[in-house]
Amino acid sequence: MDTLQQLKSELEQEYQITKNFIALFPAGKNEYAPHEKSMKMMRLATHLVEVFEWPNTILKTSELDFAKGGYVPTNLSTKEDLLKKLDGDYIAGKKALEEAKEEDLIPSWTIKNDGHELASWSKYAAIRHSLNQITHHRAQLGVYYRLNDIPLPASYGPSADSQNF
Repeated sequence: MDTLQQLKSELEQEYQITKNFIALFPAGKNEYAPHEKSMKMMRLATHLVEVFEWPNTILKTSELDFAKGGYVPTNLSTKEDLLKKLDGDYIAGKKALEEAKEEDLIPSWTIKNDGHELASWSKYAAIRHSLNQITHHRAQLGVYYRLNDIPLPASYGPSADSQNF
């Protein structure tokens, strides 16, 4: 299996798991945060679904500079909005991986803020990092759910809520 196929397969697996989490997003909890330094639940969930588009951005650009308008956060307000955004961003990320060639993974991709370099990777490593971000932010959302007594779906195996004891 080639690298692009592996990335595409992993993106698809993460999409299916994330879709199950987003399907449980609770109404009336958009502003919930477990700590004053934590993101609000809707902002966290929105960021999580946005990451599915990142392979597209990474493969089509050489950098992202936050201060130069390279990223504008999406504002969503409902579970239905989240699910629609997840589907659209997954399709964009998957399509970019399907259209890419192995050599497209070699060039550098950099995150900056007003010209100051925050991080730089090969495009392959940047996409790997984005897949790690999906796992990381979905786990954060799982903690928010647990703190609000929302049953957790299975991720990489059954959760305590998804299996019968």
